[in-house]
Amino acid sequence: MAIAEKSAKKVQDSQADREAVLNDFRIALLSRHASLMGRKEVFMGKAKFGIFGDGKELAQIAMARAFQKGDFRSGYYRDQTFMLALGELTVQQYFAQLYAHTNVEAEPASAGRLMNGHFATRSLNEDGSWKSLTDRYNSAADISPTAAQMPKLLGLAFASKLYRENKDLKQFKDFSINGNEVAWGTIGNASTSEGMFFESINAAGVLQVPMVTAIWDDGYGISVPQEFHTTKGSISEVLAGFQRTEDKPGFEIIKVKGWDYEGLFNAFAKAGELARTQHVPVIIHVQEMTQPQGHSTSGSHERYKSKERLDWEKEWDCIKKFREYILSRDLASADDLDRIEAEAKAQVKKEKEAAWSDFMGEIKEELSEAVALIREAAQQSNRKVVLEQLAQDLSKTINPIRKDVVSTVRKALFNLRFDQSEGKANLHSWYKKQQEKNFDRYSSHLYSESEWSALQVKEVAPNYSENTALVDGREVLQAFFDYKLGQDPRFFAFGEDVGKIGDVNQAFAGLQAKYGELRVSDTSIRECTIIGQGIGTALRGLRPIAEIQYLDYLLYGLQMLSDDLASLQYRTKGGQKAPLIVRTRGHRLEGVWHAGSPMGMILSTLRGMLVCVPRDMTQAAGMYNTLLQSDDPAIVIECLNGYRLKERLPENMGEYTVPMGKPEVLREGKDVTVVTYGSMCRIVTEAAEELSSMGIEVEVIDVQTLIPFDRFGVIGESVKKTNRVIFADEDVPGGASAYMLQQSIEGQQLFKHLDSEPQTLAAKAHRPAYSSDGDYFSKPSADDVVEKVYNMMHEVDPKKFPKL
Repeated sequence: MAIAEKSAKKVQDSQADREAVLNDFRIALLSRHASLMGRKEVFMGKAKFGIFGDGKELAQIAMARAFQKGDFRSGYYRDQTFMLALGELTVQQYFAQLYAHTNVEAEPASAGRLMNGHFATRSLNEDGSWKSLTDRYNSAADISPTAAQMPKLLGLAFASKLYRENKDLKQFKDFSINGNEVAWGTIGNASTSEGMFFESINAAGVLQVPMVTAIWDDGYGISVPQEFHTTKGSISEVLAGFQRTEDKPGFEIIKVKGWDYEGLFNAFAKAGELARTQHVPVIIHVQEMTQPQGHSTSGSHERYKSKERLDWEKEWDCIKKFREYILSRDLASADDLDRIEAEAKAQVKKEKEAAWSDFMGEIKEELSEAVALIREAAQQSNRKVVLEQLAQDLSKTINPIRKDVVSTVRKALFNLRFDQSEGKANLHSWYKKQQEKNFDRYSSHLYSESEWSALQVKEVAPNYSENTALVDGREVLQAFFDYKLGQDPRFFAFGEDVGKIGDVNQAFAGLQAKYGELRVSDTSIRECTIIGQGIGTALRGLRPIAEIQYLDYLLYGLQMLSDDLASLQYRTKGGQKAPLIVRTRGHRLEGVWHAGSPMGMILSTLRGMLVCVPRDMTQAAGMYNTLLQSDDPAIVIECLNGYRLKERLPENMGEYTVPMGKPEVLREGKDVTVVTYGSMCRIVTEAAEELSSMGIEVEVIDVQTLIPFDRFGVIGESVKKTNRVIFADEDVPGGASAYMLQQSIEGQQLFKHLDSEPQTLAAKAHRPAYSSDGDYFSKPSADDVVEKVYNMMHEVDPKKFPKL
């Protein structure tokens, strides 16, 4: 190349670098003014709450420059600058979320279901099918609980390891290109005190996955300074033992200042390259960050920061330092930078106003329709004065919300209750349409609404022949898992003791040796990140089964299941899915631990997941098959005392399915319906045989799944015949038995068919005591069932069934 050409290229490169720097300055200012104006919007009453990313702008721009298509982010609510820098968030979308705009086009992250600062890209098409994730930037949907982004981050990174090391996954190029994708996490310094953070860091170090964790350190956690959060006052010093060495793998740990533009770019570029090429996890401790507006709109940081600290934050603000950096290198003049700031401020104001206009436009249109309809109905009613006043008050509402509109319409309908006019009919029709729209806005997508919903999986019954083998229940599961591992390379299982020994009950026995450690894996004792590992890999198109060894250990992972997995499709309005299957076991066993059945807790906290409660391993295998054909997340609770019980081995293993929400009648009867599930099925069936000898015929129903619950009205049809019902299970009183009662009474109108009071039979309010005696006196026994049913029949016919 000639000297003149080299000189020209150098000038061009210099000009490009200059433009890139000034563009970064513009993005930082856009984000900062969005934060400043966002706070004002909250104080003006146009939004409920605000939490912002001011003070973190420069580091997030540096991270965005190292972030590549196909990569995933799992961060928290201060990452607005990062999303703006990627082009995955506009200022208008940012304010649409602040205002809770329910239009998914206006607010694609959550359709107004989350407060501001919760970022997500849409991984799914409108029909619920996957988009290609390798040709776009990806952000896993955020959750607010501190450090809860970390377990999922581990799973996102672990997926890259699987895609790189499992040759059978190379074909899935919409999800990974040879495992080159890095999972980038962000977390505040105070949140590193959480156990979830330490558990995730340890697991990532063990697994050696491409996970880059950036810690935004501004010295505080709300009002609490760093010395109360972290030993030595520095998380990077605490984690120094994780630093890799020449002979031992671990983390690469990088320290950098939050105001150092070049240092930040070098740090994130180094971290990205190391994680991407070598799958080495990296921690970037970004120190000396600031938080100009304090923690949130809930209060001022002037209450707890000293004057000296506040002055320091003003002086070392990253945008101020960035401006000084640009001026010191003659990349722009002060006037140039002032102009960029003025333009950024004007752009934020313009997009903010556009977001507000769009948000209010929909509501005002509905308000106008409601006012007109109320006035129309008023002209035909003797309640005209009251109705006209309602319409007038609604029309004058400043910054109305949908609640104002719908509440007024309902009040109008209350006043029109005696009318039969056309105006009332029109208003009522409008209200019904709004109910449908508002269900879609605020309550849809709790479960999958795609063609891959578990409810759409075709039912296939198990086949048996005269020569069907009789085997231990665990062998039925083993045969299914063997089939599925051979059939689908995306399917894998992991958990404590799952790998080498094949789980404590041997359902995976021999399968690690057959399929390898990537497909059937052991983990350390870390339930929280087992769940996170499952969520993250499922978000990237894989089909994991994450095992929680016993049901009481579920508590360690419950937050991830409840706050993240169960609400994922709901809080993204169908924009993301993670069809993770959680396998666990519980119910009947002797002793306080491993023997509990906390189904009420599960039902309350895991709405958004399917809850399967098979009575035996044949049913469990059919449920797994159904779930693996669907895109719903689920938990399957196997019977802990059923693995050695004999079952017939279905001949169509891997083909038969168990439908979700379809109870099975195990024994027909005419006198009393007993509804139950799991291990109680055997106990109730045993009791039914004894009751039959007393002249009482019990119909025994196994619900099979608690969520969904009896979609086909099986229980209702039974009660129409027997006119009596008992709901029995091993949970505490008022737990799942009360849930089944409520679902049946309200959902199937059982009350009009009942001749006796509906009853429940549950375990004692405490956990079961140890020994066979402890079991007998703590949980329902066959004798308890016999006594309960008999006493019900005694009330019906005391002569035929005298008092016991």
